[in-house]
Amino acid sequence: MGIELIDCAKANAKQGVTVAAELCGYGENTATFQQELQQACQQIGVEISELSDLITEQQMVRQRGGIEIAPETPSQL
Repeated sequence: MGIELIDCAKANAKQGVTVAAELCGYGENTATFQQELQQACQQIGVEISELSDLITEQQMVRQRGGIEIAPETPSQL
């Protein structure tokens, strides 16, 4: 429930709603999973219409095989 549900759903969003629901402890009950996920998101002020809304741009770049450019240390910003 809550932020733990959102974290679990986000981590498994690329695998689809059926797999995400199962891995988040909802078994085959995807309807309840989606309903409780939307409620959890609303509680923190995030609007989602479907599970894929939780996939960040950074996750998509990694999936497509792009590169991530970042400083080696915080002092090199």
